[in-house]
Amino acid sequence: MDLNAVRTFVAAADAGQFQVAAAELAVTQQAVSKRIAVLERDLGVRLFTRTARGAELTIDGQAFLPHARELLRVAERAVESVHVGRRPLRVDVIASRSAQSALMRGFHRAHPEIDLDVVMLFDIDRAVAAIRSGAIDASFRAVAAPGHPLPEDVESVRVLDENLQLLTGPAHALASARSVTLAQLAGHRIWMPGIVPGTEWAAYYDHLVAEFGLTIEATGPNFGSDALLDTIADTPALATFMGADSRLVWPAGHGLRRIPVTDPTPVYPHSLLWHCDNPHPALATLRAHLAATATGHDATGTWAPGWVIPR
Repeated sequence: MDLNAVRTFVAAADAGQFQVAAAELAVTQQAVSKRIAVLERDLGVRLFTRTARGAELTIDGQAFLPHARELLRVAERAVESVHVGRRPLRVDVIASRSAQSALMRGFHRAHPEIDLDVVMLFDIDRAVAAIRSGAIDASFRAVAAPGHPLPEDVESVRVLDENLQLLTGPAHALASARSVTLAQLAGHRIWMPGIVPGTEWAAYYDHLVAEFGLTIEATGPNFGSDALLDTIADTPALATFMGADSRLVWPAGHGLRRIPVTDPTPVYPHSLLWHCDNPHPALATLRAHLAATATGHDATGTWAPGWVIPR
């Protein structure tokens, strides 16, 4: 399939007029019409219907448009794959207020000369697939769920163990505690609607529950962190876990308490994943920065599942 014809089709679809598309592509209107005709012949369908106002997509044209855009994106990534020094370093951090995002902000402060694209992918399978395809250069992930080892061509290094804290409202039974043990949390309702079965964080919390006899509820829709904080502030019977390095903000009137958890302290282990053949020069700089700023892991008095990504 002729990529110039596909690019012309997308330009014409966005412009709604062949004449405007021709100006944007710096070709003649006749060239636009010819490219579209060739593409229609190759596909065996009509993509546009001419109207008094310009050109409108047919049903087949509407169906083909998202695939055409993806073809152009794939072609762009193919070109960029041999010019890695000219494009930003693409890193997945899961969420903007997470400890992983804080690590990348620290890297950016230390190396402002390096262009970054920060993306947010949902689960580890999608992140690993993006690493292997070259769509991203690296991903911060926590654990590999049991039975799902990393592929041999994906490498990892542990970069941060983030302490979990208990977050309560002002009327919760533990709100005045300076710290709580995992044993003290048995019988208390811990509400975490963001836990999704099959994700690495679901595997982590499933193991935490099984190990220490906790009650974690993931019921109800996940309306995001603001709704979660509102509910915790207003419901004395509920608490939640949050990472010590998570940057959540709430109104002063909520009176929320962040309480350290001890004996042992559960830590959420963050690792950096990348493809073993990735040549992007900034990837080595990122790894060196994280190695220099890492605080170690598996410290005395902490707990993490035995199947987390090693090292």
